Amino acid sequence: MSLLVISPDFASHYGPLAVIACEAREAGHRVIVATGPNLRPRVEADGFEWRLLRLGAGANTGVAQRDPGLDRFIAATAAGPIATIRCQALDRERDLLWQPEDVAVEVARLCDELEPERVIIDHVSFASTLAMYATGRPFDTLVPGHPSQLPVGSERYGVPHVWPSRIHPDPDDLADLEQLVDRVTGVFTERWNAALAAVAPDRPRVEDAFRVHGDVVLYNSVPELHAPARTPLLPDRHRFVGPLVRREELPDELSSWSARSEGRPQVYVALGTFLSHRADVLARIADALRQLDVRAAIATGAASADALGPIPDSWVVAPELPQVAMLRHADLAVHHGGNNSVQESLAAGVRQVVLPFSTDQFSNAADLERIGAAAALPPNDATAAELAQAIAAQLDCAHVTWRRPSA
Repeated sequence: MSLLVISPDFASHYGPLAVIACEAREAGHRVIVATGPNLRPRVEADGFEWRLLRLGAGANTGVAQRDPGLDRFIAATAAGPIATIRCQALDRERDLLWQPEDVAVEVARLCDELEPERVIIDHVSFASTLAMYATGRPFDTLVPGHPSQLPVGSERYGVPHVWPSRIHPDPDDLADLEQLVDRVTGVFTERWNAALAAVAPDRPRVEDAFRVHGDVVLYNSVPELHAPARTPLLPDRHRFVGPLVRREELPDELSSWSARSEGRPQVYVALGTFLSHRADVLARIADALRQLDVRAAIATGAASADALGPIPDSWVVAPELPQVAMLRHADLAVHHGGNNSVQESLAAGVRQVVLPFSTDQFSNAADLERIGAAAALPPNDATAAELAQAIAAQLDCAHVTWRRPSA
């Protein structure tokens, strides 16, 4: 069998797809990954064939560089959840369907050349979905984030179907946001249908381009985390295949993280590719950790380590850390609620403190709260003292033997 994997040129999206691709390769199948040039070294290092496929103007390999769009997003996160989701909705109107006619033509050419028996694409790559829909070829969809990224029932793409207990948007603001999202969905779908008509005029139009998916839908999650009320609404052919976690070993220079020589709880911290630009939140997390008798590992991403304040000698601080390997030797993860971080933490069996900023992070946080696996706090409002209390409480839930500081 030959498998064609179509991935955006973003490390966070390629990672879950690569786990599926590795399974196929190890079963003896040919695997071809079509993506942008930035991921080519990683694709080839993973042992796959690489084909150039440009799916958007942007790309990153793990740390996002500042640009006007990112600056606008980061400013919105500081204003709060509604402002952030509003910003992302307006960006979707412009950015999520990049040159769809060209993408459709190139995907069709690749399929004709390779004749793959199976094709898996990232649901967030909407131009790729359009391309496969236009060809009429069967394909599978991977939903890399929270399952609600593929809306069902009355859900709206990009608006949380449920909120964490400590985040309460104003009802009027939320209603205004829903009206905006409905308008953006309509504009986006019209653009999708116009591109479809240009490349495959005989194919039927769609009612909501955000809901189009392949023959089988794969969710990067576990059924235990999924809200039971959504289950009857899911596509008939679906599977929960997560956590999709890559294999990763600690490098020699980080071997002390696995040794646990100091006998203290170990807390891993990361805010993801884009949100590491919120150095103020990372600094508050560091302040909270200094109040506790714990050892920390902090992936600063785009932030400077100087923003964290005094760094104890026992801490591990670097722009990038091997997250999967670090989590295997951690007792707790503090992160932004991105689905990769959620699934990797679940796979490692660690407790979580989630600070959700945007999109499906709120739904992930709410689901983790519901099953009792995490605490969720508002990242703009939680003080260092509140963060320290939440971290300590989660470590207690994990039954970690440690010297809990007195109140």
